Amino acid sequence: MPLDDRQAATISRRTVLHAGAGLLGGAMLPAFSFSAFAADDKPAIGTWPAGSAGDTVYIGAAVPLTGAYALQGADELKGWQLAVEHINNGHELMKALAPKVEKGLLGKKVELVSADSAAKPNQAVEVEQNYINQNKIILMTGSTSSAVAVALNKFAQREKVLYVAGISGSNDTTGKDCVRYGFRQNLFGQTSAAAIGPVLLKQFGKGKKAAFMTPDYTYGHTVTKSVNDYLTSEGGWEMVTNQVSPLGTQDFSQYLTNIANSGAEFLINVNWGRDAVLSSQQAKQFGLLPNMKLVIPYQIPFLAKEVGPEITEGVFAATDFWWTQEDQYPLAKQFVEAFQTKFGYRPEWGAENSYVSFAHWARMVSEAGSFYPPDVIKQYEKGETIPSLLGDVHYRPEDHQCIRPVVIVRGKAKKDMKNDEDFWEVLEVVPGEGLMQKPDAFGCQLGDYT
Repeated sequence: MPLDDRQAATISRRTVLHAGAGLLGGAMLPAFSFSAFAADDKPAIGTWPAGSAGDTVYIGAAVPLTGAYALQGADELKGWQLAVEHINNGHELMKALAPKVEKGLLGKKVELVSADSAAKPNQAVEVEQNYINQNKIILMTGSTSSAVAVALNKFAQREKVLYVAGISGSNDTTGKDCVRYGFRQNLFGQTSAAAIGPVLLKQFGKGKKAAFMTPDYTYGHTVTKSVNDYLTSEGGWEMVTNQVSPLGTQDFSQYLTNIANSGAEFLINVNWGRDAVLSSQQAKQFGLLPNMKLVIPYQIPFLAKEVGPEITEGVFAATDFWWTQEDQYPLAKQFVEAFQTKFGYRPEWGAENSYVSFAHWARMVSEAGSFYPPDVIKQYEKGETIPSLLGDVHYRPEDHQCIRPVVIVRGKAKKDMKNDEDFWEVLEVVPGEGLMQKPDAFGCQLGDYT
């Protein structure tokens, strides 16, 4: 926590006295020492300066490795691991995204420590608190569940330690629950709805009846609201039922029975992770699919691999990234090749988001020339145009959301797959600038730097 003004002044005076004594006692002391020392004469905040005092700086990841989101969490973790490796060895891809990174960050090695959050907010906060105490971490990451992202946002603001979200689809993460110390690179509910909505209306027309399946927490509720608001206002669609289920549901029969009796023409499945897999598989077993048209407004990494192209064929989805974009974007190609070489499969978008989030953080630190949290935050808030794997992006200073494109994909038939990972066809890359709500539309109030 920040020191008060009197403590800060005491530290400042003590620093000057020590520096002055050194100058008086050593005529041969290099002339730059005093100015370099004074440049860091700032009040302690969060884990600064202890967290960056040694030759290694630490990042703490609270990531789901068990439970309904474990598969997606493991993919995210691999993206972070690759990014840290590339920061430390000065990989050409990292330098393309963060040109001032030189085999480490500001002359220090970066190390990632991680533990299972099980997608539980309290467990994630406990993980990060331990890393703050034990490792003096200078950056937190992790989520996959937006409930975790919101909890870590608030924790980051309280502890004054920077947080970059893992996957988080809730509007609230950079909306009403935004914080000065939190940043998000990936797409979210409102942007997904604004990108996929026109595609659905063009493909299927107006006046359709849709059933929604919604996980009962902030991600599910905000994504469902955003998609429904768009389809009803722009296309006259009707939500005939919204079946809300707890995270970790195994048996969706009661929800699917209600959907079967609703008269819906479309099944819009907002469930995520293993919940999305089980609900989609059971929808097919119940005979709802393919009689109803399945829509995935917020694409789930590994869904197609888990349920098979028999279910995802022809399904429209909005996503952050798909690996075949390597044919269009040179940096995406470098990332896919590096990831596949290290881990033996082509990355899903959780890994892509993880990698880019760390690369952007490394860029901000190296450009600021400092680990001091307010300096890094202010570097983000310049809103400069910077590269991503899918072209140029920027972070909005008002809500710390990255303004980035949304990718619309459609599931391929098995006969059209070029290899065993070729599940989706990229239809469109929609620029983010015209999709996202105004910065204050969801009630963002960032809070203080100190």
